[in-house]
Amino acid sequence: MGKVDSMAKGEPGARAEPEGDLPAPPRDFAGLRTLLMERHATLPKRLAQVARFAVAHPDEMAFGTAASIAEQAAVQPSTLVRFAQTIGYQGFSDLQEIFRSRLRERWPDYEERLESLSHQERGGGGVPDLLDGFAQAGVTSLMRLRDSIDADHLGKASRLLAAADTIYLLGQRRAFPIAAYMAYALGKLGVKSLLIDNVGTLGQEQAAFAAAQDALISVSFTPYAPATIELTGSTAARGVPLVAITDSPFSPLTEQADVWFEVVEADFAAFRSLSASFCLAMALSVSIAEQRRSR
Repeated sequence: MGKVDSMAKGEPGARAEPEGDLPAPPRDFAGLRTLLMERHATLPKRLAQVARFAVAHPDEMAFGTAASIAEQAAVQPSTLVRFAQTIGYQGFSDLQEIFRSRLRERWPDYEERLESLSHQERGGGGVPDLLDGFAQAGVTSLMRLRDSIDADHLGKASRLLAAADTIYLLGQRRAFPIAAYMAYALGKLGVKSLLIDNVGTLGQEQAAFAAAQDALISVSFTPYAPATIELTGSTAARGVPLVAITDSPFSPLTEQADVWFEVVEADFAAFRSLSASFCLAMALSVSIAEQRRSR
């Protein structure tokens, strides 16, 4: 990666002078997202913090003021200006226009659709409303997955995993059910796998036999389980191919993964769904078996 642009000096609104002739910054959200992923590792700590917030909360970046966004991102408002200028924009307003254009160019957000449904259909409260809320969050998660999944990545992951001698499966805490389900499904499909459940803190010993002819599927969501990150790192460092299922391009799993999937689950009353994660796990499990059968 190239060197980071020099930061603005003097007044917070001053334009930062770029180092050399840099290309014009992206004018669409997809390009901006790619740029932030590429440059994240080279940004100073506070600017990297803003980059992570911007990718995770694009709607807040579009609707908020510099003060409200800075408060949510836990930085000073002047940091937003420096961030925008460092990646090539005239200032924060210029950067914010990218996020606002994203809203104009897409269908209403799924959360907006749920809110609309809520006003129209939700009635007297109680358990039925809870069920309805969780069901709608699950539907939202599945629609997001369907619309965002990269078919090429799915194919690459399936081929990589189908070629493995043994597929190791790792997920702790909230992600454990995904890994456990895949162990069950792969077993039923006749695919050799091993669940690293870390019972008795024996995760390192369970993963120790994984080698380059095998593969690891690692699943972790915010806040990332330390055991998962540690075991994934030590296993991937031995040359074991890695497929990661996570919830952000800035997840610690993405840096070492051969293929990774970003799964953003909707929540209801602050309880996050696992619907999309299970759907992806099912698709991967069956596609692995199909790849093996076709050989």
